[in-house]
Amino acid sequence: MKIHGLQKMTLLDFPGRVACTVFLGGCDFRCPFCHNFELADGSAKPVMEEEELLSFLKKRQGLLDGVAFTGGEPCLHRDLPDLIRRIRELGFAVKLDTNGYHPRLLQALLEEGLIDYAAMDIKNCPEKYALTCGVSEVNMDTVRESIALLMNSGIDYEFRTTVVEEFHQAEDFHGIGELIRGARHYYLQCFTDRDSVPFGNLHAPSKEALEAYAEIARQYVSDTSIRGVD
Repeated sequence: MKIHGLQKMTLLDFPGRVACTVFLGGCDFRCPFCHNFELADGSAKPVMEEEELLSFLKKRQGLLDGVAFTGGEPCLHRDLPDLIRRIRELGFAVKLDTNGYHPRLLQALLEEGLIDYAAMDIKNCPEKYALTCGVSEVNMDTVRESIALLMNSGIDYEFRTTVVEEFHQAEDFHGIGELIRGARHYYLQCFTDRDSVPFGNLHAPSKEALEAYAEIARQYVSDTSIRGVD
């Protein structure tokens, strides 16, 4: 497997762990606000092969205790379970970031006990899901299946929404809330503009708007928090 990026240490990406973050290329979606669009559209060149990653991890045993997979969409890679098995043999816990559009692979990872924590993006309410993902259509049954898998998995997990002023309004969070009602953790992540974001003229919501959206979400997920706001 080709690795498209490696952050050698993070205290933020894997809750409770000192981890590294592994970036994999390719994605089903083309979210206009994506910070890693060069990974999503495949234009980013690989930086290493998996054997080099494993060599790096062997040298970090005792210094790191977790590996977070993100992208792009890691579950596009059918050989992901094999790589995770080898990483777990080295003693590392594994976190998966996913868009929830590959429930069969997600189920296989969960059933084999290959992941310890998962974070799934909830893009928007069902009516605006495809628009927010930058594609013509999204099969919401597939998204709902992945939500159910995580909620019934027994592992720790979170759902999260990157909130963009142009894509999200208060009523959308009722629709999101219905999708993830009773979930363990839900985070509203404030959009921040960067050079890597593919489309301009997108804006972060106000702090007041985020707080109002979080209050709506708490009607469905009591543990709802905001990220990215001081």
